[in-house]
Amino acid sequence: MLLDSVGRGRIYSLCANFFARNAGDIVSRTEPPHLTRREAQIMEILHRRRRATVEEIRAELPDAPSPSSVRKLLEIMIDRHLLGREYDGPRFVYFPAATAEDASRSALKQLVRTFFADSPGSAAAALLGMDAKPLSDEEYKRLSALLRRRREGGTR
Repeated sequence: MLLDSVGRGRIYSLCANFFARNAGDIVSRTEPPHLTRREAQIMEILHRRRRATVEEIRAELPDAPSPSSVRKLLEIMIDRHLLGREYDGPRFVYFPAATAEDASRSALKQLVRTFFADSPGSAAAALLGMDAKPLSDEEYKRLSALLRRRREGGTR
């Protein structure tokens, strides 16, 4: 049976989504992937928007390259298991392969390692020092409980 371009696109989309969503089972990562400046910009757009087309991504990129250049970069990011895509009508919609929680945890680990000598305490102190307003009772209780658990050897 011959498939038209729409049928091939749907099959390709399903396969790409399977591999993007199961990338953790296929490729285990011990540290976050290195992103180029453009890749980081695209990831930021997609994490904020959750899903976007090539044109929506281009609209938010500074000094946006051509649509074909953006599509090629997105293909590379899919191959690296950074993104997934779904066929939505006449075009593809792209989305981050990692959950927002996993991505934020990975970004925080990298931030703490890079700017705070791998010290979560130093990072927490810097965050608390950024805001002049006092912590609410609820925030104080939550942070106290987290610190108590961490001191007792828990990770969360």
